[in-house]
Amino acid sequence: MRNDTIVYPGTFDPIHKGHVDLVERAASLFDRVVIGVADSAKKQPLFSTEERIDLAERSFAHLDNIEVKGFSGLSIRFVEDQGSNCVLRGIRTTADFEFEYQLANMNRAMNPNFESIFLTPTNDLSYISSTLVREIASMNGDVEDFVTPVVLEALKAKFSANAGS
Repeated sequence: MRNDTIVYPGTFDPIHKGHVDLVERAASLFDRVVIGVADSAKKQPLFSTEERIDLAERSFAHLDNIEVKGFSGLSIRFVEDQGSNCVLRGIRTTADFEFEYQLANMNRAMNPNFESIFLTPTNDLSYISSTLVREIASMNGDVEDFVTPVVLEALKAKFSANAGS
């Protein structure tokens, strides 16, 4: 099955420049990139699903072949619902690879036609994670180099609101 659509599922709490790098590169390889923002109540995200969708849409406004959608449940089902059998995953470390390799094999066991496409971030972005961005921002650290301007403003607003409560 030839596929012109790739789906990039994740929590994106928040989306950061490493995510942006992967999506921009995928957008040059595929006709359509769908970013699936997972409704991850179990992870207790800083931003609501709606906020994360909005931040992703605004972070990718410069790309015309990107769609951002929320989802819950199995990511493989969301990918299939988008008419795709192709998922984008980022690999920063060998630990990422081990997890993603296991996940790719599990997905393929559920759907033999399912393909996982792995991209590595550029070296200058390989250390960024949403967890670290949240932690640094929560302690009033500067995360400007790690996130888009819209995400930076949202983080500042979120943590100044939390400081006031």
